[in-house]
Amino acid sequence: MNPTSVQIAGAVLFGIAILHTFSTRYFEHLARTRPAHAGLWHLLGEVEAVFGFWAIVLIVFMGVTAGQEAAVAYLDTRNYTEPLFVFAIMVVAASKPVMQFASTLVRLAARCLPFSGPLATYLTIMVMVPLLGSFITEPAAMTLAALMLRERYYSQDISRRLMYATLGTLFVNVSIGGTLTNFAAPPVLMVAGTWSWDSFHMLSHFGWKAAMAVAISAAAVSFVFRRELSALQGSAAPQDGDAIPASMVGVHLCLLALIVAFAHHQPVFLGVFLVFMGLASAYPRFQERLILREGLMVAFFLAGLVVLGGQQAWWLQPILTRMDATAVYFGATALTAVTDNAALTYLASLVEGLSEEFKYAVVAGAVTGGGLTVIANAPNPAGLAILRKRFEGEAVSPLGLLLAALPATLVAILAFQLL
Repeated sequence: MNPTSVQIAGAVLFGIAILHTFSTRYFEHLARTRPAHAGLWHLLGEVEAVFGFWAIVLIVFMGVTAGQEAAVAYLDTRNYTEPLFVFAIMVVAASKPVMQFASTLVRLAARCLPFSGPLATYLTIMVMVPLLGSFITEPAAMTLAALMLRERYYSQDISRRLMYATLGTLFVNVSIGGTLTNFAAPPVLMVAGTWSWDSFHMLSHFGWKAAMAVAISAAAVSFVFRRELSALQGSAAPQDGDAIPASMVGVHLCLLALIVAFAHHQPVFLGVFLVFMGLASAYPRFQERLILREGLMVAFFLAGLVVLGGQQAWWLQPILTRMDATAVYFGATALTAVTDNAALTYLASLVEGLSEEFKYAVVAGAVTGGGLTVIANAPNPAGLAILRKRFEGEAVSPLGLLLAALPATLVAILAFQLL
């Protein structure tokens, strides 16, 4: 295939954007040393802004070389449902009533474990919440888990090693933890309809293996850092004056369920989101600060990935189709680190005549590698947006994240390949 100039530019800009994600610390340094343009450097230093920025560059290039109509037409053909959905689900899942309900469930489950309070709660969050993502969607699970971890652990003086180990394991666990059903994980959602995979198929082929891997990885991190976790202060239960009425919690849970149920219908879930915004404005005493800015930045990141990713099929699809089932598993795991795993499985769904072994391998590989980088899985930017301010310089090292995610990734490989 002979790529067009726009496709080549798209691939080059995609590569530059990946390099940019590894260079955010440099832009933060520029913001401190060159205050005249500190705002611009701060923007370029935010991981969530990277792909959106380079997507704008691509559209400008298309407008200059192919014409304004072609550039606008390309934007119109992109599907922005996922970025909009992630924005809506992040904000609603992070609302105070939903967080109170989720925290209560975690606290009750943690009491069943024979460990100290902080250690038991940590293990429960790292296991239960990622698996809950199979029912409330992965972005919602990532938001809940990140907020709980920020409140209970990252707000305390924990070590840098624990911060990175937690983040890497969380990213991997959320990526594989959404495979118990056929609608919650973006890479599964891209192929479920085309390949006629229902939730029973997902549970019997992927889900039980993923659940074992999630539990093993979370238990391993908890064991390694057991002394540090046990020494932390526990989180106090909400006082009666702070408690939110059950009716208000129920309404918020219903709105969350509606957004999940209509995740593929923008007018519906955005309408439900507007109802939520009206409710939050009418009863501010039952809310804390809504994470609108964080949600918008994550949506900007994912929208940029959609725009740039649309120009990568010309080189990515031939690579996948030349591999056998074993090679495609490890190839998909590696490729996921530099591309969104949903885009990877979507490209595979366009290829006709694939064997069942190939289909299993590409999806299993896509979710296995979903924690290696920020861009590997759609919910990752949501977790990063919530937790990165607790890291030194408000920046997460891409290499540090990669190394921290490797142990959980290896556990997932063993689960999907050997079981």
